[in-house]
This record gives sequence, structure tokens and C-alpha cells, in this order.
Amino acid sequence: MSTSQLILGIDTCGPTGSIALGRAAADAVEILGQNELAGRSYSATLLSSVTEVLAAAGAELRQLEAIVVVNGPGSFTGIRVGLSTAKGFAEGARIPLVAVSRLEVLAASAGVACAALDAHREEIYLRLAELGLAEPGLTEPAAAPRELLAGAEELVALAPPARVAVCDESAARLLATAWPNAEELRVAAPTAADALRLCAERVARHEFADIEQLDAHYLRRSDAEIFGAELTSQLAAAKPLRK
Repeated sequence: MSTSQLILGIDTCGPTGSIALGRAAADAVEILGQNELAGRSYSATLLSSVTEVLAAAGAELRQLEAIVVVNGPGSFTGIRVGLSTAKGFAEGARIPLVAVSRLEVLAASAGVACAALDAHREEIYLRLAELGLAEPGLTEPAAAPRELLAGAEELVALAPPARVAVCDESAARLLATAWPNAEELRVAAPTAADALRLCAERVARHEFADIEQLDAHYLRRSDAEIFGAELTSQLAAAKPLRK
């Protein structure tokens, strides 16, 4: 087996995660193996899972052509674990790195331009193509879709797409209420194998990330940032105590 085109995929953004190993061909990616990772255990299982997938294919880390990492949005802890591990591999073994949004992977797996994921707190992570933009498979030029965090009020204020990909019930319910005329395409949750299929051409074109500049794609600030900013604002507004 030729190892020159081996690509490793890492996705630890969702309730469950996955590791996949693929071999890139001229126009496709052959998935050689994929391991599912249980949620809340990524830091304990990610490294061993990578080792298992590589060993099963008779490959070593240094033989990888590239690493594809899903860098959000999703779980803050999961994103940090996956991204830091991928960057560690890339820096240590001098392996190029491709980063991709989980929303983009979901949209691509459904063959549409728009996708939504549950963000909890009655909000969703949304990938939205503006009206008039082409979906995959169409020939019209399309600007890059934008990704944002949205609740019910924000959704009502946005022009709904004709079709949107969803993989969880919470996002589907929120979309059905805000956008009753949009067609929801129910698909399986995106995996590392899906990310490999989407990004194989980017690897071939050497569209690699700057490892030093690459950051997580959170879309939402952490609770520490939100509540820390609120506390700072409250303290600044408080009148000093009289002696």
C-alpha cells in the first residue's frame, strides 16, 4: 500500500467525535479506518485512537500527507483537545494541516450550502448562504457563506434559505419554528471521514493553514469571558464606598 497520500482526520467538536484515516486518489478518498470517540473522554482517548487507526493500516504518523482537523463550532473543551492535538502532531512531525468548519462538513454531506447545529441555550450554530448564492453542484458564482450564532430573534430577522441541513432535533425544532417554509434535510452527524472527503482536494492544492495563526472556530464566547466581562462592567459601574 502506498502511504504517500495518507490523510488523518480529527473531529472532537460534537457530543461524540471520531478519528479517520484515508488514502487520497485522483478524484476520491478511500477511508481505511475510523474510530468513534465517546464524548467527554477526548483527552483520554484521542492519542490512543490515532495510534490504533494508524497501526491498523500499517502506517506511521510521519508518513501522513496531511492532517484535517475540524476546529469548531461545538464543545469548547472538545475543540481545544482536537485542535491542540492536531497542531502538536503537525509541528512535531512537520505535517501540513487543513482546518475546516463542522458546519461546512455538515452542509457538504447533505449537498447544500446551509447547515445548522445545536448550540444549546435555545440557539444554533448556523452556516448561511445569502440569497442568490449558488449551492454545491450549481454553476452560478457564489460568495463565501457566513457562519454565526443565532437564536429565535436572529433567525426571524434573517432571510431563510430554501434548504438547510440538520443532524440534531434541537436545531431542527428551532428552525421549524423560525423558518417554517425552509426544507430541512436530516442527515447523520458529520464525522472525521466526512471531513477527509471534503478536504482531499484542498490537500492536493496545498491549501494548508498557518499552524501558528490557526485558532478555534468557536462562534460563541466562553462562559468565563461572558460572565467575566459582565462582572468587570458591574464593578466599573459601581459607586465607590464612602469612608
